[in-house]
Amino acid sequence: MNFELSEEQELLQETVRGFMEAECPITRLREMYDEDLQFDETLWKGMVELGLGGIQIPESYGGAGLEALDLAVVAESLGYCAAPGPFLSHSVAAAAIAWGGSEEQRNRWLPRLASGDLLGTIAFAEEAGWQPEDWTLAGGSTLSGSKRHVPFGNAAGLIVVGTEGGGLAVVEGGAGVESELFEGVDRTRLLADLTFDGAPAETLEEGTDVANRVRDLALVLLAADAFGGALRCSEMAVDYAKNREQFGVTIGHFQALKHQLANMAVSVEPARALYWYAAHAFDHVPEESARTAAIAKSHVTEQFMQAARDTVEAFGGYGFTWECEVQIWFKRAMFDRALMGSPAVHRERAAVFAGW
Repeated sequence: MNFELSEEQELLQETVRGFMEAECPITRLREMYDEDLQFDETLWKGMVELGLGGIQIPESYGGAGLEALDLAVVAESLGYCAAPGPFLSHSVAAAAIAWGGSEEQRNRWLPRLASGDLLGTIAFAEEAGWQPEDWTLAGGSTLSGSKRHVPFGNAAGLIVVGTEGGGLAVVEGGAGVESELFEGVDRTRLLADLTFDGAPAETLEEGTDVANRVRDLALVLLAADAFGGALRCSEMAVDYAKNREQFGVTIGHFQALKHQLANMAVSVEPARALYWYAAHAFDHVPEESARTAAIAKSHVTEQFMQAARDTVEAFGGYGFTWECEVQIWFKRAMFDRALMGSPAVHRERAAVFAGW
């Protein structure tokens, strides 16, 4: 059995990474951190033209009809490049409509999501948490209430909202929806708090049946993004150790730093298989999907956070400064760890699934 990615998946990763390195190099990321919070529409348009707006949307609706693993390997490349943009929330919103919507709803929204004419997002978080069992906002033909920490909630034209009882509803941005930008740590991925005041809504007919599956897809993509970021951190730390000199030698000669870099490598690399399997199980081993998604999210985002800390330490005092590029990935690690629930939340869920 071949456990490697296919040639097509490897090419997809390389293409996405090459695009991001050309269109959004570190100089552009630094500019985004220094500017006011904003949505880079030009970059997102380029990503959509590359096909990233509809990877998992069925071909009959204008997408590529690929699987969760294909989405995940793209997310890894985006995490490696600390790519700004709404790829994760847009992809999960499209999946929710593809799986839970009626034929009329799929025909109306999926082609526009795939083409990039419409930006989608998910609104799940409430005071009680991110999970379907935490949602209290009452569903119906109109929605009134609030959702917190909505990715690109200020820019999205279509919002998939988690409702009471684990249901899903769709709201088109505009009438009855007010957004307040939330200044999170990661300035490349915007968050907004939304208030719905009689906003017209459509219930997704199968929303209650697919809400958990939608949540699990978000967890897999966060794990993939986190792996890409952790891999980039380990590479930055090694490159710096090879070039930074103290006492007439490069700091990579120092035994303590050698051990730290080795520990980082053996912690990060195994996480690749963890998110790969979670993505594979999502489509092919449904009885393991929820548990593996929870494990991947909790473990890989935690490893990313530790890799970011270790990289800051490897860079020394410079690593703590605004001018050092490491801070961009450090803040991305904080974002990935927190979005959709902390590692502790998902470790507990994994333990329940395992019957502990």
